[in-house]
Amino acid sequence: MEYTAEMKNRLKRVEGQVRGVQKMMEESKDCKDVVYQISAARTALDRAMAYIVAENLEECIREQIEQGGDTSEYVQEAIELLGKSR
Repeated sequence: MEYTAEMKNRLKRVEGQVRGVQKMMEESKDCKDVVYQISAARTALDRAMAYIVAENLEECIREQIEQGGDTSEYVQEAIELLGKSR
């Protein structure tokens, strides 16, 4: 699978969010604000992962259909990957 610039940019944004949280902690910002930003970073990371899994699943299914194969194992694997993220 080729990881696109969009996929990489999503992770760079998460990295920026985490750095922002670290700065907030260094500045002794309010606990609620820090936790809120951590939650936002986690959500962004979850969405990035879902996007990557979806793109990979689409690619795998397309290849299997072209080869006349069964796609159900790819769908199951994608479901398991997403399930492990929680």
